[in-house]
Amino acid sequence: MKEGLHPEYHQATVTCNCGNTFVTGSTKKEIHVEICSKCHSFYTGQQKSAAARGRIDKFNKKYGISADK
Repeated sequence: MKEGLHPEYHQATVTCNCGNTFVTGSTKKEIHVEICSKCHSFYTGQQKSAAARGRIDKFNKKYGISADK
């Protein structure tokens, strides 16, 4: 291997906008992300309910049913 070719590898602290932090390996020492596994809808299970709400809204719009009753 050539000397001085590879970057330094660090223990990086990843910080999410939701406040969750975890440690991983990276060439950077700190990483800031907008979405992580604690707040992403796929991992929290909210994705299925959001898709169901969309189908319900589509059905109500198709048949002229109003939501305010």
